Amino acid sequence: MHSSHDSDRHVPGQQAEADNAHAASVSQEEIARFGALARDWWNPTGPMRPLHAMNPLRIGWIDRHLPLRSKKQSRLTVLDLGCGAGLASEALAKTGHDVLGMDASAEGVAAARQHLAENPLPSAAESLAYRVGSAEELVSEGVTFDAVVALEIIEHVTDPAAFMTMLANLTRPGGQVFVSTMNRTARAFAFAKIGAEYVARLLPVGTHDWRKFVTPSELASYGRHAGLRLDDMAGMTPDLLGRSWRESRDLSVNYIAAFSRD
Repeated sequence: MHSSHDSDRHVPGQQAEADNAHAASVSQEEIARFGALARDWWNPTGPMRPLHAMNPLRIGWIDRHLPLRSKKQSRLTVLDLGCGAGLASEALAKTGHDVLGMDASAEGVAAARQHLAENPLPSAAESLAYRVGSAEELVSEGVTFDAVVALEIIEHVTDPAAFMTMLANLTRPGGQVFVSTMNRTARAFAFAKIGAEYVARLLPVGTHDWRKFVTPSELASYGRHAGLRLDDMAGMTPDLLGRSWRESRDLSVNYIAAFSRD
């Protein structure tokens, strides 16, 4: 991100923030659905508790796959696209990365900013800024990052292939893209849709559309056509109570992938 925080300071999209920032890649219905959850986003026992439980695994996996810092580059610039209220953004900043969290929901970003104001990052952490807007806006501005992170978002976009191309365009040559999502399998339908939304009530009903879940082969293909090389892929498996998650070889429900841009 060779100008991300500067873009956040002069924010060409200040008016867009007031207008809830139109984003072509994500439907207004999806933006409104997650915006309505913003005030409860940071409640570890609230509607986002699966993300709270999953977050240590996601962030640890991403951080482990990022290149080691060098004397020439003491910190990496990271875009957390579709950041919601900042759960992953704060964790990435705490691991030592310079983070811009971006979301199309003004409510989500407001909750992220409020949580950061009330819970300042440790002095050893790198900087963290938030912006209301879309991937399309950043692409048009020519902003690039060392790493682009899109967690649990590709299954909500209108065109996943075009979305992966945008992620690639936002990544500098030699940079990385990280995507986590859910597989379109019968098991994922049973666990992530019926189980999480209707039985366990872990998520609000209607959070996911199983038909938009992305298989690992589809994700790899989207990445390849976007000019990205798939480096690694791992399953994310919860314990029986869903309170903690571990890395696994099981890609049938939740999984995470790392790509590189040549």
